[in-house]
Amino acid sequence: MRYLHTMVRVRDVDESLDFYCNKFGLEEVRRMENEKGRYTLIFLAAPADKERSAAERAPELELTYNWDPEEYTGGRNFGHLAYVVDNIYETCQRLADKGVVINRPPRDGHMAFVRSPDGISIELIQKETALAKQEPWSSMPNTGIW
Repeated sequence: MRYLHTMVRVRDVDESLDFYCNKFGLEEVRRMENEKGRYTLIFLAAPADKERSAAERAPELELTYNWDPEEYTGGRNFGHLAYVVDNIYETCQRLADKGVVINRPPRDGHMAFVRSPDGISIELIQKETALAKQEPWSSMPNTGIW
């Protein structure tokens, strides 16, 4: 397992970049616009982590800007922690065997979500390429929120 990024939802891209980059000192390393999903992802890295970020896409801070206005209350602006794993199916099975609810099963062999006891979402991402779809995961529904 390896730490990837922490995601934070932001209301105003310019205001957020001013804070995180101009004031706090992080640097933008890449940006993704998703018209279908109506959001922008902006990845930031500390200056000392830029080389590692370029090579490994970690460690980073992910700013998520949803194009449709939303009021974030109760910590909703904090999105999730993300970790890459060697085998997403084995990881999810190990967690499930220990009583952890798999909120978003790895139906696609690539991504899953679980939640901590405090309700923090944790994204699990398959290392390198997605695994072939596999039961029982591929037909498992979401459970709760993630």
